[in-house]
Amino acid sequence: MNNEAFVFNGINGADGSYLTAPLTPERLGQRLMQLNDPASDLDTLKARDLKRQACFGLPLDMDGQALAQTGWAVIFARSATAGIRQALAPLLALRAMEAGALYREFSGEEGYWPGDTARVWLARQPRGKSPGVVAPCQVPYYLLIVADPQDIPFRFQYELAVSYAVGRIHFDHLQGYHDYARSVVAAQAAEVASRHQALFFGPCNEADAATRLSCGLLVEPLAQQLAQLGLEHWQVEQCVGDQATKARLLGHLSDQPPSLLFTASHGMGFPCGDPRQLRHQGALLCQDWPGPQQHRGAIPADYYLSADDLGDHLCLTGRVMMHFCCYGAGTPLQDNFKRSNEALRQLASRPFLAALPMRALSLPAGGALAVIGHVERAWSYSFDWPGCGDDLATFKGTVQALMKGKRVGLAMDHFAMRHAEVAVALNGELDVLKDPIAKRDDLALGALWIASNDARNYVILGDPAVRLQVEV
Repeated sequence: MNNEAFVFNGINGADGSYLTAPLTPERLGQRLMQLNDPASDLDTLKARDLKRQACFGLPLDMDGQALAQTGWAVIFARSATAGIRQALAPLLALRAMEAGALYREFSGEEGYWPGDTARVWLARQPRGKSPGVVAPCQVPYYLLIVADPQDIPFRFQYELAVSYAVGRIHFDHLQGYHDYARSVVAAQAAEVASRHQALFFGPCNEADAATRLSCGLLVEPLAQQLAQLGLEHWQVEQCVGDQATKARLLGHLSDQPPSLLFTASHGMGFPCGDPRQLRHQGALLCQDWPGPQQHRGAIPADYYLSADDLGDHLCLTGRVMMHFCCYGAGTPLQDNFKRSNEALRQLASRPFLAALPMRALSLPAGGALAVIGHVERAWSYSFDWPGCGDDLATFKGTVQALMKGKRVGLAMDHFAMRHAEVAVALNGELDVLKDPIAKRDDLALGALWIASNDARNYVILGDPAVRLQVEV
């Protein structure tokens, strides 16, 4: 494992600097003092890592595509109003019809209680579920959290996602819930298209190591490998480098949007208290940014795609998006790790979901089915493992499953498996530190911590049971 400086993704929109300076894995390992439980449910993670099932959470004889077998449930915050449920009624009715006796609604006293871990919530009646393989009669496999991350924390979602297919939605207004529910129902009822496009979008900004990696080692080879599969009904296209401008991306979204959009870029970040943070954090920085050497100062909104750019006329019904970028799905209250002699850094006044994907899901003319993104900073270790070069298996497996019409939550099991494997390896390294004569491997510790957090923090925004309507 080499010790080359790790280049972090993300640009500070307030001053144009990198959100985090380059840091070697070894140096990171030396500075880590408090790991925010990268394997918060180690028993479940170990079990998953050992079993190596195609889909650990489900029994082997269960069809993950059949909701009548897997079940489907919604988890409301205790503070949820009746209006939210009413706005979601079309979606809830659809899932109730499909899941039948295995449909559940967890709300009020049966919902999430403040301070719950996944293990505590699963064990509490009426569920009475222990960790391990899913038993849909107790807790369905597909779980939709309807709550702001302040009401139901990201941590709870991470923990559930070890074994379950978990998604989340939260909109500022009731109309957003109504529009999303209506879009999902409409997409499922629509006629299956004979042709689909998968678009891979990746800027490669001047003198910028992060986008050089994400474009050259992720976007381009991933698109090439998927194109070589020759999946029926699919056309794979790239929009990379100088072509990956904001105008071109908006053009693709406005004129016959791709069924599947995959992007890899810098995500915009803003200091806590900045008036742009809630609206623009996690926006996609495009090729318009001339790079760190040619640009100084605040980043103009013209350089990045934000929620403000998705007009009411835009229709993304039936589409799925996946973004590799910092804060692309959301921002926690505090930094995910503490450096020695430092307090945990506050990132925002409250945890929040990124505005861009939530806008994409709730467009009045028709919202997307789901957006896969990253909470907190995104790391290249998910595709560029030290000493091994590019490793696209996790991304390729996920995107290929989506293109084959697998439900989004089932497709994301590739990331859950990676999280389990890496987190167990990380805890093995931490166990070594308990031996007073053992030699501490700061390089391995730093690399494994990065990889564990990276895999854990990919989340689904939207119903995890949605799927692209392709012929199978």
